This record gives sequence, C-alpha cells and structure tokens, in this order.
Amino acid sequence: MRNPLQEQLLKAGLVKKDKAAKIVRDQAKQRQGKAPAAPAEDQVDARRLQAERAERDRALAAERNAEARAREIRAQVRQIVETTRVKREGDLPYRFPDGDKIASVFVNESLRAQLASGALVVARLGDGYELIPRGPADKIHARSPETIVLDHGRKEGAAAPSEEEVDDYYKQFVVPDDLIW
Repeated sequence: MRNPLQEQLLKAGLVKKDKAAKIVRDQAKQRQGKAPAAPAEDQVDARRLQAERAERDRALAAERNAEARAREIRAQVRQIVETTRVKREGDLPYRFPDGDKIASVFVNESLRAQLASGALVVARLGDGYELIPRGPADKIHARSPETIVLDHGRKEGAAAPSEEEVDDYYKQFVVPDDLIW
C-alpha cells in the first residue's frame, strides 16, 4: 500500500514502478526492525554526557544528604547536652585529658565522686565542657562519640565478651541434677 504522494509521482511518470516498490519494501523493513539503524555519533555522545551528568547529580545529592545528616546529628547532640546537663558547682578542679591538652572543670566533692564512678560524663559543648548523666551520654555516644571527652563508665577498646564466650566459661562448672533451689 503506497502513500498518496507515491501514487501521484507514478501517475505523473516521475518515478518508475519498480523503484517505488523498492522504496515500499525498504520502509516496511524499517518499520519491522529488520534493518538495524546504527546510532549516530552525536546520539552516543549525548547519551554519554547525559549519563555523566546523572552520575554527577547523584554524587552531589549524596553529598548534600550526608551534610544534612551530619547537621541533624550535631543538633540532636547539642539538644541532648543542653537539656540534660548537670549544674556545676564547687571550687575543686577536676582535670582530664582532651586530645593533646589537659582541661579542667570546677566541681564539688559529690560531683567528683560521680565522675570517678562513671555516673557522670564530661561532654564537649562548643568551646566548653558540660557534665551529663550516664543515660544521655550513651545516646550521645551512639550518635557522636567524639563529643564525649571523659567517660569512666565505658572502657576504651575493651569489647564486651560475646554470649558464646560466657557460655563456654560456665561450662566448666558442673551443676548436679539433684540440686534444689
């Protein structure tokens, strides 16, 4: 089936019948996909540029998301420290290491005992230090461990024994079957 333009060209004698038939066959092959068309170089370049642009946009979006998450964590830590800090009072200096320097806060005898036992923790807030209780300190440690400056209740580098190690340890003690509690 030819289009009207082809019919008119045939009637006018401008195109021969076999030439028109060849064109119709070529168009049919293209519609059915039997004649593969090679993509042009500019299309390949355009696809490559589009892929590079999409990758760059994904990287920028991931970076923005990471920065937003870091800001959110810093805000959460600041809020926890500000809402749970213990009022410092006293004139006894309590000295502790903060990186390469020795810092100190002034406390009374009861606060000093709580710091030494691990009930209180020293956390960095801006340029200063605050005393916070153990519960909020664990929440802060989960979000931002570098905020906690001094924590006597948590051992550095000492991992808790796994459940299997504990079970293996207690296997050495035999419990009699007839034991009545």
